[in-house]
Amino acid sequence: MIHTTSYDPDITAIRPGIERLTAMNAKAFKDEIISLIDAGSTQLIVDFKDITFVDSSGLGALVGILKKIGNRGDLALAGLNSDVVRMFQICRMDRVFTSYPDVASAVQTMSERP
Repeated sequence: MIHTTSYDPDITAIRPGIERLTAMNAKAFKDEIISLIDAGSTQLIVDFKDITFVDSSGLGALVGILKKIGNRGDLALAGLNSDVVRMFQICRMDRVFTSYPDVASAVQTMSERP
């Protein structure tokens, strides 16, 4: 389901390959990203450019991924459209997740961190 792109030094951008992150696919999405984390990826950017809708299961999957990374890495979101941003605001997840306008902005900021 997911497609990944690696950036220097250890940043991985993830494109979910779906339009809607819902109960139908949230578990598979989460499991695939957790396997990346288990393999050593800890600087992750989820590219929401093609995601048009996120439900509570999708938000739950993102929270689970964030918990899995914990203090050993970072999870950023990029390219959220206005409907998805609104969902994050309603659920106050905009206070939990760092988001960027696009993957390039996220990569630049993450690679500047020590």
